[in-house]
Amino acid sequence: MSPDPVSRLVAGLMSGTSLDGVDAVVARLTGSGPAMRIEPLAFVSIPYPPALRALLLRNSAPETSSVFDLSQLNVRLAHVYAGAVRRVVAEAGLTVEALDLVGSHGQTVHHVPDPADCAGQAVTSTLQIGDPSVLANLLGVPVVGDFRLADMALGGQGAPLVPYFDYVCFADARETRGLLNVGGIANITVLPAGAGPEAVLAFDTGPGNMVIDALAQRLLGRPYDAAGAVAAQGTIDNAVLADLLSDPFFAQPPPRSTGRERFGAAFVDRLLGRMTGRPAADVLATATMLTAAAVYQAYARFIRPVQALDALIVSGGGVHNAFLLQKLADSFAPIPVRPTSADGIDPDAKEALCFAVLAHETMNRVPTSLPRVTGARRPALLGKICLPD
Repeated sequence: MSPDPVSRLVAGLMSGTSLDGVDAVVARLTGSGPAMRIEPLAFVSIPYPPALRALLLRNSAPETSSVFDLSQLNVRLAHVYAGAVRRVVAEAGLTVEALDLVGSHGQTVHHVPDPADCAGQAVTSTLQIGDPSVLANLLGVPVVGDFRLADMALGGQGAPLVPYFDYVCFADARETRGLLNVGGIANITVLPAGAGPEAVLAFDTGPGNMVIDALAQRLLGRPYDAAGAVAAQGTIDNAVLADLLSDPFFAQPPPRSTGRERFGAAFVDRLLGRMTGRPAADVLATATMLTAAAVYQAYARFIRPVQALDALIVSGGGVHNAFLLQKLADSFAPIPVRPTSADGIDPDAKEALCFAVLAHETMNRVPTSLPRVTGARRPALLGKICLPD
Protein backbone atom coordinates (compact mmCIF):
# COMPACT_ATOMS: atom_id res chain seq x y z
CA MET A 1 0.00 0.00 0.00
CA SER A 2 1.19 3.52 -0.77
CA PRO A 3 1.46 5.87 2.23
CA ASP A 4 -1.36 8.29 2.92
CA PRO A 5 -0.79 11.68 1.26
CA VAL A 6 0.75 14.28 3.54
CA SER A 7 -1.78 16.74 4.95
CA ARG A 8 -0.81 20.14 6.37
CA LEU A 9 -2.58 23.18 7.78
CA VAL A 10 -0.85 26.03 5.94
CA ALA A 11 -1.12 29.81 6.02
CA GLY A 12 -0.28 31.69 2.82
CA LEU A 13 0.74 35.34 2.61
CA MET A 14 0.87 37.65 -0.40
CA SER A 15 1.73 41.34 -0.58
CA GLY A 16 1.86 42.47 -4.19
CA THR A 17 3.38 45.24 -6.27
CA SER A 18 0.36 47.46 -5.63
CA LEU A 19 1.80 47.89 -2.09
CA ASP A 20 -1.67 48.16 -0.59
CA GLY A 21 -1.40 45.54 2.15
CA VAL A 22 -1.11 41.85 2.89
CA ASP A 23 -3.54 39.06 2.01
CA ALA A 24 -3.59 36.00 4.25
CA VAL A 25 -5.31 32.65 3.83
CA VAL A 26 -5.33 29.46 5.88
CA ALA A 27 -6.08 26.15 4.19
CA ARG A 28 -5.87 22.42 4.68
CA LEU A 29 -3.68 20.97 1.89
CA THR A 30 -3.48 17.24 1.28
CA GLY A 31 -1.37 15.44 -1.32
CA SER A 32 0.59 16.88 -4.21
CA GLY A 33 0.25 18.01 -7.81
CA PRO A 34 -3.09 17.85 -9.65
CA ALA A 35 -4.36 15.35 -7.07
CA MET A 36 -3.89 17.87 -4.24
CA ARG A 37 -6.98 18.54 -2.14
CA ILE A 38 -7.28 22.21 -1.20
CA GLU A 39 -9.71 23.27 1.53
CA PRO A 40 -9.60 27.05 2.17
CA LEU A 41 -10.74 27.84 5.72
CA ALA A 42 -10.42 31.62 6.06
CA PHE A 43 -9.13 34.71 4.25
CA VAL A 44 -8.34 38.24 5.42
CA SER A 45 -6.88 41.31 3.71
CA ILE A 46 -5.10 43.82 5.90
CA PRO A 47 -4.20 47.27 4.49
CA TYR A 48 -0.79 48.71 5.22
CA PRO A 49 -0.91 51.77 7.51
CA PRO A 50 -0.42 54.93 5.38
CA ALA A 51 3.02 55.67 6.85
CA LEU A 52 4.23 52.14 6.10
CA ARG A 53 2.88 52.19 2.55
CA ALA A 54 4.55 55.55 1.92
CA LEU A 55 7.87 54.21 3.19
CA LEU A 56 7.55 51.11 0.99
CA LEU A 57 6.79 53.24 -2.06
CA ARG A 58 9.80 55.45 -1.36
CA ASN A 59 12.05 52.42 -1.03
CA SER A 60 10.77 50.74 -4.19
CA ALA A 61 12.36 53.49 -6.30
CA PRO A 62 16.17 53.44 -6.68
CA GLU A 63 16.43 57.22 -6.51
CA THR A 64 14.73 57.44 -3.10
CA SER A 65 15.53 54.14 -1.37
CA SER A 66 18.06 53.73 1.43
CA VAL A 67 19.80 50.71 2.91
CA PHE A 68 18.75 51.83 6.39
CA ASP A 69 15.07 51.89 5.45
CA LEU A 70 15.28 48.54 3.62
CA SER A 71 16.98 46.92 6.61
CA GLN A 72 14.27 48.24 8.93
CA LEU A 73 11.41 47.38 6.58
CA ASN A 74 12.68 43.82 6.20
CA VAL A 75 11.93 43.25 9.89
CA ARG A 76 8.94 45.59 10.18
CA LEU A 77 7.08 43.67 7.49
CA ALA A 78 7.77 40.35 9.21
CA HIS A 79 5.85 41.74 12.20
CA VAL A 80 3.01 42.81 9.91
CA TYR A 81 2.92 39.33 8.37
CA ALA A 82 2.88 37.70 11.81
CA GLY A 83 -0.14 39.83 12.71
CA ALA A 84 -1.86 38.78 9.48
CA VAL A 85 -1.29 35.09 10.25
CA ARG A 86 -2.68 35.50 13.75
CA ARG A 87 -5.72 37.30 12.34
CA VAL A 88 -6.50 34.71 9.68
CA VAL A 89 -6.15 31.68 11.97
CA ALA A 90 -8.44 33.38 14.48
CA GLU A 91 -10.91 33.99 11.64
CA ALA A 92 -10.82 30.23 11.01
CA GLY A 93 -11.43 29.49 14.69
CA LEU A 94 -7.92 28.10 15.09
CA THR A 95 -4.69 29.00 16.88
CA VAL A 96 -1.22 29.64 15.47
CA GLU A 97 -0.04 26.52 17.28
CA ALA A 98 -2.30 24.46 15.01
CA LEU A 99 -0.36 25.55 11.91
CA ASP A 100 2.13 23.19 10.28
CA LEU A 101 3.60 25.74 7.89
CA VAL A 102 3.50 29.29 6.52
CA GLY A 103 4.27 30.28 2.92
CA SER A 104 5.22 33.96 2.53
CA HIS A 105 5.91 35.66 -0.78
CA GLY A 106 7.34 38.80 0.83
CA GLN A 107 7.13 42.33 -0.52
CA THR A 108 8.92 42.92 -3.81
CA VAL A 109 10.91 46.15 -3.74
CA HIS A 110 13.11 45.49 -6.79
CA HIS A 111 13.22 42.97 -9.61
CA VAL A 112 15.98 42.71 -12.23
CA PRO A 113 14.97 39.83 -14.54
CA ASP A 114 17.43 40.69 -17.33
CA PRO A 115 21.22 40.52 -16.76
CA ALA A 116 22.76 43.80 -15.63
CA ASP A 117 26.36 44.60 -14.72
CA CYS A 118 27.41 44.31 -11.08
CA ALA A 119 31.10 45.02 -10.47
CA GLY A 120 32.11 43.54 -13.79
CA GLN A 121 29.72 40.59 -13.93
CA ALA A 122 26.21 40.53 -15.39
CA VAL A 123 23.68 39.07 -12.97
CA THR A 124 19.92 38.97 -12.47
CA SER A 125 18.39 39.60 -9.07
CA THR A 126 15.24 40.19 -7.09
CA LEU A 127 14.50 41.44 -3.59
CA GLN A 128 11.47 40.46 -1.52
CA ILE A 129 11.54 41.81 2.04
CA GLY A 130 9.69 40.66 5.16
CA ASP A 131 12.29 38.24 6.45
CA PRO A 132 10.96 34.65 6.67
CA SER A 133 13.35 33.71 9.50
CA VAL A 134 12.06 36.58 11.64
CA LEU A 135 8.50 35.52 10.79
CA ALA A 136 9.19 31.89 11.73
CA ASN A 137 10.51 32.91 15.12
CA LEU A 138 7.72 35.39 15.79
CA LEU A 139 5.14 32.67 15.15
CA GLY A 140 6.97 29.55 16.29
CA VAL A 141 6.01 27.93 12.96
CA PRO A 142 8.23 26.86 10.00
CA VAL A 143 8.12 29.37 7.16
CA VAL A 144 8.98 28.95 3.49
CA GLY A 145 9.81 32.29 1.85
CA ASP A 146 11.98 33.99 -0.76
CA PHE A 147 10.60 31.82 -3.57
CA ARG A 148 12.07 33.53 -6.62
CA LEU A 149 15.85 33.27 -6.33
CA ALA A 150 16.24 29.52 -6.89
CA ASP A 151 14.66 29.85 -10.33
CA MET A 152 16.87 32.86 -11.14
CA ALA A 153 19.98 30.92 -10.12
CA LEU A 154 19.06 28.44 -12.86
CA GLY A 155 18.75 31.18 -15.49
CA GLY A 156 15.04 31.95 -15.06
CA GLN A 157 13.31 35.25 -14.47
CA GLY A 158 11.94 34.15 -11.09
CA ALA A 159 8.45 35.07 -12.26
CA PRO A 160 5.66 34.43 -12.63
CA LEU A 161 5.31 31.73 -9.97
CA VAL A 162 1.52 31.38 -9.93
CA PRO A 163 1.34 29.08 -13.02
CA TYR A 164 2.03 25.92 -11.01
CA PHE A 165 -0.93 26.76 -8.78
CA ASP A 166 -3.03 27.57 -11.85
CA TYR A 167 -2.19 24.17 -13.31
CA VAL A 168 -3.06 22.34 -10.08
CA CYS A 169 -6.38 24.16 -9.59
CA PHE A 170 -7.67 25.07 -13.05
CA ALA A 171 -6.35 22.68 -15.71
CA ASP A 172 -9.25 21.14 -17.64
CA ALA A 173 -9.47 18.21 -20.02
CA ARG A 174 -11.70 19.98 -22.55
CA GLU A 175 -11.34 23.76 -22.08
CA THR A 176 -8.20 25.76 -22.91
CA ARG A 177 -8.10 28.40 -20.20
CA GLY A 178 -6.31 31.69 -19.70
CA LEU A 179 -5.84 32.61 -16.04
CA LEU A 180 -5.38 36.37 -15.74
CA ASN A 181 -4.30 37.84 -12.42
CA VAL A 182 -4.63 41.62 -12.20
CA GLY A 183 -2.61 42.84 -9.25
CA GLY A 184 -0.15 45.72 -9.43
CA ILE A 185 1.24 43.90 -12.46
CA ALA A 186 -0.97 41.69 -14.63
CA ASN A 187 0.11 38.18 -15.61
CA ILE A 188 -1.51 35.47 -17.66
CA THR A 189 -1.24 31.67 -17.52
CA VAL A 190 -2.35 29.52 -20.47
CA LEU A 191 -3.51 25.98 -19.69
CA PRO A 192 -4.03 24.00 -22.92
CA ALA A 193 -6.89 21.52 -22.67
CA GLY A 194 -5.73 18.15 -21.41
CA ALA A 195 -2.04 19.07 -21.37
CA GLY A 196 0.57 18.53 -18.65
CA PRO A 197 2.61 21.18 -16.80
CA GLU A 198 5.30 21.17 -19.50
CA ALA A 199 2.79 22.78 -21.90
CA VAL A 200 1.87 25.67 -19.58
CA LEU A 201 2.74 29.14 -20.86
CA ALA A 202 2.73 32.22 -18.61
CA PHE A 203 4.21 35.70 -18.48
CA ASP A 204 3.59 39.26 -17.29
CA THR A 205 1.44 41.26 -19.69
CA GLY A 206 2.27 44.68 -18.21
CA PRO A 207 0.69 47.02 -15.68
CA GLY A 208 -2.39 45.77 -13.87
CA ASN A 209 -3.64 48.17 -11.19
CA MET A 210 -0.29 49.87 -10.63
CA VAL A 211 -0.64 52.78 -13.06
CA ILE A 212 -4.39 53.20 -12.43
CA ASP A 213 -3.89 53.37 -8.64
CA ALA A 214 -1.00 55.84 -8.91
CA LEU A 215 -3.14 58.13 -11.06
CA ALA A 216 -6.10 57.84 -8.69
CA GLN A 217 -3.84 58.92 -5.83
CA ARG A 218 -2.42 61.88 -7.75
CA LEU A 219 -5.59 63.07 -9.47
CA LEU A 220 -8.33 62.10 -7.01
CA GLY A 221 -6.50 61.86 -3.69
CA ARG A 222 -7.76 58.26 -3.39
CA PRO A 223 -5.81 54.98 -3.33
CA TYR A 224 -7.82 53.58 -6.26
CA ASP A 225 -10.69 54.32 -8.65
CA ALA A 226 -13.44 52.29 -6.95
CA ALA A 227 -15.14 50.00 -9.49
CA GLY A 228 -13.55 52.09 -12.25
CA ALA A 229 -16.39 54.58 -11.77
CA VAL A 230 -14.36 57.68 -12.67
CA ALA A 231 -12.71 55.99 -15.66
CA ALA A 232 -16.15 54.95 -16.93
CA GLN A 233 -17.06 58.64 -17.27
CA GLY A 234 -13.99 59.45 -19.36
CA THR A 235 -12.93 59.25 -23.00
CA ILE A 236 -10.00 57.04 -23.97
CA ASP A 237 -7.25 58.89 -25.85
CA ASN A 238 -6.24 56.35 -28.49
CA ALA A 239 -3.18 58.32 -29.60
CA VAL A 240 -1.78 58.34 -26.07
CA LEU A 241 -2.71 54.67 -25.69
CA ALA A 242 -0.78 53.79 -28.85
CA ASP A 243 2.23 55.75 -27.58
CA LEU A 244 2.20 53.92 -24.26
CA LEU A 245 1.87 50.54 -25.98
CA SER A 246 5.00 51.35 -28.01
CA ASP A 247 7.08 50.67 -24.89
CA PRO A 248 9.54 47.89 -25.89
CA PHE A 249 8.31 45.66 -23.07
CA PHE A 250 5.02 44.96 -24.83
CA ALA A 251 6.80 43.59 -27.91
CA GLN A 252 9.18 41.41 -25.88
CA PRO A 253 8.33 37.73 -26.31
CA PRO A 254 8.01 35.48 -23.26
CA PRO A 255 9.52 34.53 -20.93
CA ARG A 256 9.20 38.00 -19.47
CA SER A 257 8.43 39.66 -16.15
CA THR A 258 8.30 43.23 -14.96
CA GLY A 259 7.47 45.47 -12.02
CA ARG A 260 7.54 48.94 -10.56
CA GLU A 261 10.97 49.53 -12.10
CA ARG A 262 9.33 49.91 -15.53
CA PHE A 263 5.72 50.86 -14.75
CA GLY A 264 6.21 53.02 -11.67
CA ALA A 265 6.44 56.78 -11.16
CA ALA A 266 8.40 57.58 -14.34
CA PHE A 267 5.84 55.78 -16.52
CA VAL A 268 2.99 57.59 -14.75
CA ASP A 269 4.77 60.92 -15.32
CA ARG A 270 5.04 60.08 -19.02
CA LEU A 271 1.31 59.40 -19.26
CA LEU A 272 0.41 62.57 -17.39
CA GLY A 273 2.78 64.59 -19.59
CA ARG A 274 0.92 63.38 -22.67
CA MET A 275 -2.47 64.29 -21.15
CA THR A 276 -1.75 67.64 -19.52
CA GLY A 277 -4.94 69.61 -18.92
CA ARG A 278 -7.24 66.68 -19.62
CA PRO A 279 -9.98 65.67 -17.14
CA ALA A 280 -9.04 63.05 -14.58
CA ALA A 281 -11.72 60.76 -16.02
CA ASP A 282 -10.01 60.76 -19.44
CA VAL A 283 -6.61 60.00 -17.90
CA LEU A 284 -8.00 57.12 -15.84
CA ALA A 285 -10.00 55.75 -18.78
CA THR A 286 -6.85 55.71 -20.91
CA ALA A 287 -4.78 54.06 -18.16
CA THR A 288 -7.45 51.43 -17.54
CA MET A 289 -7.66 50.68 -21.25
CA LEU A 290 -3.86 50.32 -21.27
CA THR A 291 -4.14 47.37 -18.86
CA ALA A 292 -6.85 45.70 -20.95
CA ALA A 293 -5.13 46.42 -24.27
CA ALA A 294 -1.79 45.08 -23.01
CA VAL A 295 -3.47 41.83 -22.01
CA TYR A 296 -5.23 41.42 -25.34
CA GLN A 297 -2.15 42.44 -27.32
CA ALA A 298 -0.13 39.81 -25.46
CA TYR A 299 -2.79 37.23 -26.28
CA ALA A 300 -2.93 38.19 -29.96
CA ARG A 301 0.86 38.22 -30.39
CA PHE A 302 2.11 35.35 -28.29
CA ILE A 303 -0.79 33.01 -27.41
CA ARG A 304 -3.48 32.93 -30.09
CA PRO A 305 -1.10 31.91 -32.94
CA VAL A 306 -0.29 28.77 -30.93
CA GLN A 307 -3.34 28.14 -28.75
CA ALA A 308 -6.70 29.95 -28.92
CA LEU A 309 -8.45 30.35 -25.56
CA ASP A 310 -11.87 28.97 -24.72
CA ALA A 311 -12.20 31.14 -21.58
CA LEU A 312 -10.40 33.93 -19.72
CA ILE A 313 -10.63 33.58 -15.93
CA VAL A 314 -9.73 36.66 -13.87
CA SER A 315 -8.47 37.11 -10.30
CA GLY A 316 -6.76 39.79 -8.22
CA GLY A 317 -7.84 43.27 -7.26
CA GLY A 318 -8.71 44.06 -10.86
CA VAL A 319 -11.87 41.94 -10.63
CA HIS A 320 -13.43 44.79 -8.62
CA ASN A 321 -12.90 47.29 -11.45
CA ALA A 322 -16.09 46.93 -13.49
CA PHE A 323 -14.81 49.27 -16.22
CA LEU A 324 -11.64 47.18 -16.65
CA LEU A 325 -13.62 43.92 -16.78
CA GLN A 326 -15.91 45.39 -19.42
CA LYS A 327 -12.93 46.44 -21.55
CA LEU A 328 -11.47 42.96 -21.22
CA ALA A 329 -14.80 41.41 -22.19
CA ASP A 330 -15.07 43.75 -25.19
CA SER A 331 -11.51 42.96 -26.29
CA PHE A 332 -11.79 39.17 -25.94
CA ALA A 333 -15.35 38.70 -27.27
CA PRO A 334 -16.65 36.13 -28.08
CA ILE A 335 -14.30 34.43 -25.60
CA PRO A 336 -16.11 34.53 -22.22
CA VAL A 337 -14.46 36.42 -19.35
CA ARG A 338 -15.32 35.28 -15.82
CA PRO A 339 -13.90 35.63 -12.27
CA THR A 340 -12.21 32.68 -10.55
CA SER A 341 -15.13 32.60 -8.11
CA ALA A 342 -17.12 30.92 -10.87
CA ASP A 343 -14.63 28.04 -10.55
CA GLY A 344 -14.67 27.94 -6.75
CA ILE A 345 -11.61 30.08 -5.92
CA ASP A 346 -11.95 33.48 -4.23
CA PRO A 347 -10.29 35.93 -6.69
CA ASP A 348 -8.93 38.03 -3.83
CA ALA A 349 -7.46 35.03 -1.99
CA LYS A 350 -5.95 33.27 -4.99
CA GLU A 351 -2.36 34.53 -4.74
CA ALA A 352 -2.14 34.03 -0.98
CA LEU A 353 -3.47 30.51 -1.49
CA CYS A 354 -0.86 30.00 -4.20
CA PHE A 355 2.00 30.61 -1.76
CA ALA A 356 0.46 28.22 0.74
CA VAL A 357 0.48 25.60 -2.02
CA LEU A 358 4.05 26.41 -3.11
CA ALA A 359 5.29 26.15 0.49
CA HIS A 360 3.46 22.83 0.93
CA GLU A 361 5.07 21.46 -2.24
CA THR A 362 8.52 22.65 -1.16
CA MET A 363 8.13 20.59 2.01
CA ASN A 364 7.02 17.71 -0.26
CA ARG A 365 10.30 18.24 -2.19
CA VAL A 366 8.34 18.94 -5.38
CA PRO A 367 9.86 21.54 -7.79
CA THR A 368 7.21 24.12 -8.69
CA SER A 369 8.92 26.48 -11.13
CA LEU A 370 8.03 25.79 -14.77
CA PRO A 371 11.04 26.28 -17.08
CA ARG A 372 8.91 27.09 -20.13
CA VAL A 373 7.39 29.92 -18.10
CA THR A 374 10.48 31.43 -16.47
CA GLY A 375 13.22 30.45 -18.91
CA ALA A 376 15.18 28.44 -16.32
CA ARG A 377 17.37 25.51 -17.36
CA ARG A 378 15.37 23.06 -15.24
CA PRO A 379 12.61 23.05 -12.60
CA ALA A 380 13.64 24.45 -9.21
CA LEU A 381 12.65 23.59 -5.66
CA LEU A 382 11.48 27.03 -4.59
CA GLY A 383 11.92 28.89 -1.34
CA LYS A 384 14.04 28.98 1.80
CA ILE A 385 12.87 26.84 4.70
CA CYS A 386 13.19 28.80 7.95
CA LEU A 387 12.73 26.91 11.20
CA PRO A 388 11.85 28.55 14.53
CA ASP A 389 13.97 28.06 17.61
